[in-house]
Amino acid sequence: MKLLSLLLLLILAPLTLAEEIAIPIGNQGINGLNLPKKGLTMTQVESEHGAAAVKHDATGQPPITRWEYDNYIVYFEGDRVIHSVLRHKPKAQYQTPSN
Repeated sequence: MKLLSLLLLLILAPLTLAEEIAIPIGNQGINGLNLPKKGLTMTQVESEHGAAAVKHDATGQPPITRWEYDNYIVYFEGDRVIHSVLRHKPKAQYQTPSN
């Protein structure tokens, strides 16, 4: 019985040492990179952030358009931003913002 208890203790001990790291969503990403804010028009986004590398045509109802930049993607409903998201890639691969 002592041997079984010892084995169980040895197996479970590393699990008690695990550390959980939580990064609030607002703190993820790149310092100095400002994503287009919700509600901006396509014209405002283009004037503030430059031309997108790829502009996908609108699809669906309501029409959703996607513009792809090097570090992020912007989604529009009609001509207004509804969401901006960082591209998933290692932090070292992001380009340094020129703003």
